[in-house]
Amino acid sequence: MITKYAKFIKDARLKRRFSQSDLALKLGISRPSYISIEQGKRELTMGEFEKLSSILGVSFEEVESGESPNYDKYKQMILAFLRQGGIITKTKLAKFLYFADFGWFYSHLQSMSGMQYRKIKYGPVADSYFRIIDEMFDKGEIQIENREDGAMLISQTRSGAKINLSLISKEEQKLIKNIEEKWKGKKTTEIVDFTHKQFPYLYAQENEIVSYGLFTQENPDEIY
Repeated sequence: MITKYAKFIKDARLKRRFSQSDLALKLGISRPSYISIEQGKRELTMGEFEKLSSILGVSFEEVESGESPNYDKYKQMILAFLRQGGIITKTKLAKFLYFADFGWFYSHLQSMSGMQYRKIKYGPVADSYFRIIDEMFDKGEIQIENREDGAMLISQTRSGAKINLSLISKEEQKLIKNIEEKWKGKKTTEIVDFTHKQFPYLYAQENEIVSYGLFTQENPDEIY
């Protein structure tokens, strides 16, 4: 039986330029055993799942689902919101991205970026959000300013403004614009409270991945 994550693992390995022997060695299994995993003939153990997610730089849930997020597109979504709103708090920006991904799923049954979102204190947040924000800051694509009340303000730099948002369609740009316009006057705490009352957040356990499917029971007019 072909496992659903077999192709995902192979694609992730090739993207990071690992050989089959490399991953077999890192997982502590033979090369034929590893090949059986990529062929979908052998299931991963829980320990192998954890090792593989760490080696490939992806979350456990991404490996399990067999779906690869589009990190480059997610970064462009961040820049698209900053170009619409100028300066946005780090928490509010995370919520805007959640609205975009789940709002797109409502109409197309797939998210805009392919990212998985997790239930944490401040609402659903993509697993890689904080890492990607740090990467964009290190590359000089965004600027981060710490406010006296502890909030972090994010804005686009001149370098970030030069990046072409080629991965985002006109329809996706329109959704991003609608979300920003609807929520720009709201306080961050208001937006966080709103996401806490939505089905994906309510039905997930603490620190669990929230369900895209449950969002179809929400009223999309409330977010864009």
